[in-house]
Amino acid sequence: MSDTTTDAAIDAATGWWRTSIIDIHPGSIRVRGYAIEELIGTIGFPDMIWLMLRGDLPTPAQGRLLGAALVAAVDHGPQAPSIATARMAATCGVGLNNAMASGINALGDVHGGAGQQGMELYAAVAARMAAGASPAEAADREIAARLERREHIPGFGHRFHPVDPRAGRLLALVEEARGEGAVTGEAAAIGRAVEDALAARKGRRLPMNIDGATAVVFAELGFPAGLGRGLFVLSRSVGILSHAWEQSQQGGRIKGPMPPSIPYRYDGAAPRPVPGDGA
Repeated sequence: MSDTTTDAAIDAATGWWRTSIIDIHPGSIRVRGYAIEELIGTIGFPDMIWLMLRGDLPTPAQGRLLGAALVAAVDHGPQAPSIATARMAATCGVGLNNAMASGINALGDVHGGAGQQGMELYAAVAARMAAGASPAEAADREIAARLERREHIPGFGHRFHPVDPRAGRLLALVEEARGEGAVTGEAAAIGRAVEDALAARKGRRLPMNIDGATAVVFAELGFPAGLGRGLFVLSRSVGILSHAWEQSQQGGRIKGPMPPSIPYRYDGAAPRPVPGDGA
């Protein structure tokens, strides 16, 4: 094999995976150009998430706001499907990582996807504003169109909380960050306009919930909607980990979704014989 052929093969092999995230050599680890030993003890975990996803470090105000959103969505009780799934898996004899993966895999479009969907909703309203509509007009038109299509409006109302205690605090922190020049406040204004438009159309107020509020935070910080669910998963995985660990320490074997004293409801066929030959 010629030297030229060998060089081409090496180039093809080294270029098989391309990344601008991390560069590793013996004795050296650099994340987005920063030496890992200089990052350790200098930045917090939310800052590291920002660095990995965005390529540079956030301002202190941006890092605090991202951290607040991640804290807010960590857990919502053992009745949440992702948490319950992890706890059930832990009673089946699987490892902690398997129990966590089971819970995380329950986070989909319905349970876990509303934050990303809220970001997409706000982006749709922003597009109408860019075409000349006021925030109120843009929100009303977008909500009207979605209700006409009988679509769920993500990020508003809560089946358990009359007013989600997490949302107001996050919106207050967004306002603080706006005062520091860390965010523009546009997504927050859109979120409030959507809440008003939804109330006008429904005839009752559906307050913004945690998904709508984290959607405001992530949009204000400039994250694309496609990252909204991943950021939520990072947050909720902490709750999943803690519940899976707690259940593993409590013990219990093969715990199902309901206690044995509460039966399921059968609505299938009545007892019937299996047909014999020639029947």
